[in-house]
Amino acid sequence: WLVVDRKVYDVSRFAKQHPGGSRVLSHYAGQDATDAFVAFHNDKSLVKKYLKSLLIGELAPDQPSFESNKKKSLLEDFRELRCTIEKMGLLRPNPLFFFLIFLHLVVLDAASWLVVWYFGISLVPFLVGMVFFTVGQIQMGWFQHDLGHCSVFRKPKWNRLLQIIVINVLKGLPASWWNHLHNQHHAKPNCFRKDPDLNMHPLLFSLGRTLSVEVSLQLAHYHFFSFFSLEKRRRSSCLTIISINISVVS
Repeated sequence: WLVVDRKVYDVSRFAKQHPGGSRVLSHYAGQDATDAFVAFHNDKSLVKKYLKSLLIGELAPDQPSFESNKKKSLLEDFRELRCTIEKMGLLRPNPLFFFLIFLHLVVLDAASWLVVWYFGISLVPFLVGMVFFTVGQIQMGWFQHDLGHCSVFRKPKWNRLLQIIVINVLKGLPASWWNHLHNQHHAKPNCFRKDPDLNMHPLLFSLGRTLSVEVSLQLAHYHFFSFFSLEKRRRSSCLTIISINISVVS
C-alpha cells in the first residue's frame, strides 16, 4: 500500500499493470507518494478514476501526510513553489521550440552520413562526419529525455511515439528500458539501492559511511552486457546492463 493525498491505496495487484513499472510503486511501499504522484501524472483526474477501485482507507487526522525523513516546512515550501511555477505557465511546452530541436537533430544525423558518402572516408571528412554524428546523438539523448517525461505533447501517446522514433530508431536503444530506469531515478533520486543512477561499481566509487558498509559486505560486483529477448508481448531484443551482486554478511 501507499498514500496519495492522505488516502491509502492497495497497489499490490495493480503494480504489474502500472505503466511506469512496478518498481516505482514498490519504492514507495508503506510511504507517502503524493509528490511523486503529482510529478509523474499530467492528467491527474484521469488517473484518479483508476485509483477509486484501489482505495482501502484514509490516514488518521494525527498522522502526517509526508515521508518521515523529510521536513514538513521544506516540503510545504516545495509544493507552494511548484504551484506558483504551474500558474506562471513555466511548465507549458513550446511546440515551435521542440519542432526546431527535432529538425536540427535530423539535419545533423543526415549531414554526418552525407559527408562521408559524398567526400569519402579520408581523415577530414570522417572527422567532420563524426562531429556531426556525435553532437546529434548527444542532443537526441536530451530530446528523448523530455519526451520520456511527456513534456513535449499534452497527450502521453504522442510523446511515447516520438520517443520511440528518436531513441529506438535514431539511437538504437529501447525506450522501455530507459523509461524503466529513469522513472525510478525520479521516484527516489539519490536514494542508494533505489536510484539506478547510483548503481556504480563499489570498488571504483563509494561515498559516506553507509556506502562504505555496503562495500565491506560485498564480495563481488560484476557488470556485463548481454543480449536477451524480452517477454513475448514486447517481441523485441535489447542491450541491457545486468548486474550480478554476490554479497556475504560476516
